[in-house]
Amino acid sequence: MRKVLTVLLTTLLISGCFPGVYKIDIPQGNIVTQEMVDQLRPGMTYNQVRFVLGTPLVTDTFNDERWDYIYSLKKGGKTTSKERVTLFFEDGRLSGITGDYKPSSVPAQ
Repeated sequence: MRKVLTVLLTTLLISGCFPGVYKIDIPQGNIVTQEMVDQLRPGMTYNQVRFVLGTPLVTDTFNDERWDYIYSLKKGGKTTSKERVTLFFEDGRLSGITGDYKPSSVPAQ
């Protein structure tokens, strides 16, 4: 009986089927902050926007004037945050922003 119990306990410990397994945090996508979005202005070119926010994670295959910046963070295997910012261009110039971040203020020109 002792031999069977020892083998069972050893198998259980080796297999990793016990509480306390460490799961790493997994960030995916583009990190976009409110400060970065505040730097955007209507009329900015593709290159100016790319300089501020980086290359978009998703570019629409059918509409090259729409860029999506998506970020998710999974902490310990559970999704804890998802953020999205979509930029729209007209004739190569920034025309609109939608998503989780909006420009907080636009200075007078």
